[in-house]
Amino acid sequence: MKLEVPEGVYKPAEDTFLLADNLEVKKGESVLEIGTGCGLLSILAAKEGARVTATDISPKAIKCAEENSEKLEVRAKIKFRKGDLFDPVERKNFDLIVFNPPYLPVPDAESPKTALERSWNGGKDGRKVIDRFLDQVEGHLNRGGRFSFIQSSLSGVGKTLKSLEGKKFRVNMRTEKLSFERLYLFQVTSAGQ
Repeated sequence: MKLEVPEGVYKPAEDTFLLADNLEVKKGESVLEIGTGCGLLSILAAKEGARVTATDISPKAIKCAEENSEKLEVRAKIKFRKGDLFDPVERKNFDLIVFNPPYLPVPDAESPKTALERSWNGGKDGRKVIDRFLDQVEGHLNRGGRFSFIQSSLSGVGKTLKSLEGKKFRVNMRTEKLSFERLYLFQVTSAGQ
């Protein structure tokens, strides 16, 4: 699949591909992708027959994802919304939520100057966005819903596991070693599922 990714939009890399390679979507499911970037995950879900909502804080990313979905003939299956985390979907719930959050630790003195820098800048401990996501995600899942997200070994994987287990979620993790970190794919479901 060939996607156009203009300067200033996060280009799919190992983290995106780890999510894509493990994306499990059933026809008719409702899917939310937070931080869609160029739209790859949303497009894959739409091609499987899901009803997709794709969000991003960057207007440039939303435009890019819309154009890619149009080119790949799934634009009618995806709703695009601009905004931060769950703000664009307010009280809506989903069967599956996928998110490739900003997760790299960056000292406060190096605050992001561009939208692209915000796409990977997770604050001083790499958890600035991850913690907000974990606090809100349960309120946006349908009964039996699940969610998947990426995290770096540099941003407190143990804290994430403790938070998820404290909320009675069942967690499956996959990992991929990179040069300076290990990526973790969290695939999370309710403990009763």
